[in-house]
Amino acid sequence: MKITVLTGGTSAERDVALASAVQVISALRSRGHQVSVVDTARGYIAEKDEATLVPAKVGILPPSTAELEKLQRGVLVGSLAQLPAVKEGEVLFLCLHGGWGEDGTIQSVLEVIGVPYTGSRALGSALAMDKDLSKKLFAEAGVPVAKWLMAPATVAEVEQKIGFPCVVKPSKQGSTVGLSVVKKREDLEAAIATAFKFDDEVMIEEFIPGRELTVGVLDGVALAVGEIIPKHEIFDYECKYQPGMSEEIFPAKLDAKIAAEAQRLSLLAHDALKLGSYSRVDFRLSPAGKLYCLEVNTLPGMTATSLLPQSAAAVGIPFPELCERICKAAVRR
Repeated sequence: MKITVLTGGTSAERDVALASAVQVISALRSRGHQVSVVDTARGYIAEKDEATLVPAKVGILPPSTAELEKLQRGVLVGSLAQLPAVKEGEVLFLCLHGGWGEDGTIQSVLEVIGVPYTGSRALGSALAMDKDLSKKLFAEAGVPVAKWLMAPATVAEVEQKIGFPCVVKPSKQGSTVGLSVVKKREDLEAAIATAFKFDDEVMIEEFIPGRELTVGVLDGVALAVGEIIPKHEIFDYECKYQPGMSEEIFPAKLDAKIAAEAQRLSLLAHDALKLGSYSRVDFRLSPAGKLYCLEVNTLPGMTATSLLPQSAAAVGIPFPELCERICKAAVRR
């Protein structure tokens, strides 16, 4: 197949997207596919330039706001259809995370262009990116979620309805960008201000202690349940993308009933948002043994340390095959 990888973009998860692209490009070429690369902020990347323009790993911190604002001036979302690599491709593989790449914006543009693309359609992408809306849909579908409020909220409201510690995070970001665990009431205001730097909506959520679990979904099947044990208190940006900063166990060492329930709930959550052929669903398992769905990722990371590839590998699907299956599902749709 002629496959064009769309990557980069202008969100705080740009580096993650580029690192994912490195892995996907290599995997698809190993299966004999013709692969081109387009950075949606800069344009077509010639094969001879891929090694210098696409980082092989993610930094400790996301790109600065100033760096992203410079890139936004040259964003190419509206002119993608003019690029030969896009309009002549048989399928577009989306290695994009956060912002326009994952919130349904670029998906809407690609629907007009008419070239098949991987991941979910515009509606499902937008629903999954908006944590407030997605949690409402999860609850309606019978998927347990932590209690939450949307800012603005007073300290008294948070204390009464959520309690401390609590989690403060941008409503439409990923990779824990802008997220804080607030243990003291006097730290709440600063955490909300930090989250507002990355989004115009901020969620204040009950902190669920316990184990961090994740489940990949592929072609209507829940893959292996994994457990993440981060070096830090939470599975933050550094722990997600720096080798050695977390221990990831696939399959997780769980009671069989809990593992089966996590898989059942992952499919419920995936379907509640009307998602496409694949996703990754994240949970907290409380000390009492109750699962809480944190979020669903419609374009989960595909870096060397990413969780969906590990979830697939644990059930016998190697990374190149996973990438190829994702492409074939897009063409079928």
